[in-house]
Amino acid sequence: MPLPLIAEFVLLAALWGASFLFMRLGAHEFGPVATAGLRVSLAALFLLPAFLVAGVWADFRRRARAILWVGLLNSGIPFALYAFAVLHVSTGLTSILNATVPLSGALVAWLWLRERPDSSRVLGLGVGFLGVLLLVWGQSGLEARGRSGEASQGMVLLAMGAALLATVCYGLAASFTRKHLQGVHPLATATGSQIGAALGLALPTLWTWPDTLPGAHAWMAMLAVALLCTSLAYVLFFRIIARAGPARALTVTFLVPVFAMAYGAWFLNERITLWMLGCGAVILTGTALSTGLLVLSGPKKRP
Repeated sequence: MPLPLIAEFVLLAALWGASFLFMRLGAHEFGPVATAGLRVSLAALFLLPAFLVAGVWADFRRRARAILWVGLLNSGIPFALYAFAVLHVSTGLTSILNATVPLSGALVAWLWLRERPDSSRVLGLGVGFLGVLLLVWGQSGLEARGRSGEASQGMVLLAMGAALLATVCYGLAASFTRKHLQGVHPLATATGSQIGAALGLALPTLWTWPDTLPGAHAWMAMLAVALLCTSLAYVLFFRIIARAGPARALTVTFLVPVFAMAYGAWFLNERITLWMLGCGAVILTGTALSTGLLVLSGPKKRP
């Protein structure tokens, strides 16, 4: 990759890695649902000028219903699930579970779009999900402190399940996009999806809005996650796809946990264990195999 593209790639990983930290800071005072609702609402406002780009508004109007729906599936629901998860498990662990998104995407595409993977990718799915099972079983690196103290083991498992359910939402959204939104301008999808998520979460956000007005730090965290980790990150992601292709853009998944764990350790004093790193390596290996980024070659045939 050219150096400017590599810089954008690293910046995108750093931004998405920071989203777990900002969600944690915001959700402590706003709560999970209001955190997600505020995040997508602010992101939608920041992205509205994208409709001024030639062709973006026209594409959105033609496919508005599908774009709004995919926004709820790709942003609204998973953002709320992650905001709940980071209240009960470490941000680093949540980011490792988030790294299974390509695994969920490959599995959904297999079941829904009938895109049968080859043997190498099937092996990758197995390896990746084995890593998830080991991580859940070991419950390593858990600093399970919610707003009311130390979380119970059941709440920790529920939080990890919420993070994994969020990856399934991403997988469903990816297949839905491929099936119904082919050829739509990326900025139309990015902006419209945030509007759809904001509309879908509007009432739940009002119902769960905190009685006590959150402090300045929580508001700053929400502005950061909306402007930097959502709006700017979407623009960078689509730029990388356009210039390097989706396969290379997908490899950002490998760097996100690195940044997320570093932020968690630096700012939240979260513990990083060898078990957590080992399971993360297993998950990333499975991800590389399942997405075709790593291919196991068979024995060479003799001429």
